[in-house]
Amino acid sequence: MPDTHSSYLFTSESVTEGHPDKLCDQISDAILDAILAKEADLEAKGYVDPTGQPADVAAVRCACETMAATGMVMVSGEIRTNAYVDVDDIVRDVVRSVGYDRAKYGFDCDTCGVLNAIHGQSADIAMGVDSSYEAQHDQASDSADTVGAGDQGMVFGYACNETPTLMPMPIYLAHRLAERLAEVRKDGTLPYLRPDGKTQVSVRYIDGVPTQVEKVLISTQHAEDVTPAELRSALTEHVIGVVFAREGVRLSDDVEILVNPTGRFVIGGPQGDVGLTGRKIIVDTYGGMGRHGGGAFSGKDCTKVDRSAAYAARWVAKNVVAARLADRCEVQIAYAIGMARPVSVMVETFGTEHVPVEDIEAAVRSVFDLRPAAIVDALGLRRPIYRLTSNYGHFGRELPEFTWERRDKVDDLRAACGLA
Repeated sequence: MPDTHSSYLFTSESVTEGHPDKLCDQISDAILDAILAKEADLEAKGYVDPTGQPADVAAVRCACETMAATGMVMVSGEIRTNAYVDVDDIVRDVVRSVGYDRAKYGFDCDTCGVLNAIHGQSADIAMGVDSSYEAQHDQASDSADTVGAGDQGMVFGYACNETPTLMPMPIYLAHRLAERLAEVRKDGTLPYLRPDGKTQVSVRYIDGVPTQVEKVLISTQHAEDVTPAELRSALTEHVIGVVFAREGVRLSDDVEILVNPTGRFVIGGPQGDVGLTGRKIIVDTYGGMGRHGGGAFSGKDCTKVDRSAAYAARWVAKNVVAARLADRCEVQIAYAIGMARPVSVMVETFGTEHVPVEDIEAAVRSVFDLRPAAIVDALGLRRPIYRLTSNYGHFGRELPEFTWERRDKVDDLRAACGLA
């Protein structure tokens, strides 16, 4: 993190749902959602497969990867389920909903090729998740100890008091601009926009506090006959002006606004750049403010701690800041594959704590159960909610499905720290 006792610019970016990488994230998560919904339905109906194995949504394992290039989508990965889902239909439905439904946009949901290379999960990996190290060595104290982490690795969660949703201001505003780009394209306000686009916001910090927005960048795919001047005027009025008014952020007269700096962005989407699942992990998290464990989210079921524990880490960090124990909080959780209990839990408050850091860390350990099975149950992660997460950030959107955004542990944390 930058020195908090200085003046600096911090920049974060976001991308629209038509960006080729985000298109792939949505396809992977839509396949995961379809499997979870179908498996839950089979379980409710008492389905038993030919081997005698009953349908069980908790037994679903999914690591789905997607690549999109000119005229084709390839889906691969490892999946274990009793459910059958039509991958071809899911791919085409996602591509259509994003807006690639005409050949002149460079990608067409009805004519693109779809290749399916999905296979089963490795038995070696499944073994450690289905029966944890603790269970195999008679160290399990309850049912949450019997489910191991789906992989080794570390995750980070972050929160700060810069915005109403306790997200860093640069990424928060970049997401709102990207959302607005899609909104004005779909509602007909700016019908010449196309699905692919990116936004970027640079915020001036003084002594660790955001003071003003200095630069705004929007690059958006557009129809051939739109001039750069027309596009700049329309985006300044209907996107930038509207978003900053909604958020109550004043733009200074000398703010630098950049629109399509190359002068032209007609070729976009998978025609312009190959898309891959999991290639926008900083967009998905905190815009570079705070650290990242390196694991992507989309296409992964909740036994993968890359996803579920990252959600839990955000839940922890957000409640610490909401409880006014610190102005900024970063949480790291580390896991070993096949083990239920975290290898380590760390809390960093960057000198903004209002109670001793060791008290905050002790409170976190007492209030939150960070074993994978406990996280899944506490946050309800076996629901088909994941495509919704794949655009505009997995964090900072206080929707009913985003249970990790709840501020439900504030009183418990304050009590654990001896505060009223």
